[in-house]
Amino acid sequence: MRKITLSDAEWKLMDKLWEESYLTITEMTERMKEETAWDKHTIITMLGRMEKKGAVSYRQKGRAKEFYPLISREKASTEETKKFLERVYHGSLSLMLCQIMEKQTLTEEEKEMLKKMLEE
Repeated sequence: MRKITLSDAEWKLMDKLWEESYLTITEMTERMKEETAWDKHTIITMLGRMEKKGAVSYRQKGRAKEFYPLISREKASTEETKKFLERVYHGSLSLMLCQIMEKQTLTEEEKEMLKKMLEE
């Protein structure tokens, strides 16, 4: 299965589709207007790109297309995290954790969770 990368704008659309699948372009435009002020043509273009990537698809309902995600939020988040880790920390999880721990204080609960994860 190929990796699907999403732009920041595509993440916004995917968030809406993960919250509520089978949205028409009109519904997407309405739900995105306060956050982005995108018009329907922008959303049509972006959904077309996302469809080519394999991130979304649609079902025909009358004259309208109802869009839905083909990938889960978990899969998309995992791929994005791997991409970030590789780009910023050259794939080194330990380097990232060390840098985070140097700059930020962890709660006792977070420390316990990390210990459990490391033990596994």
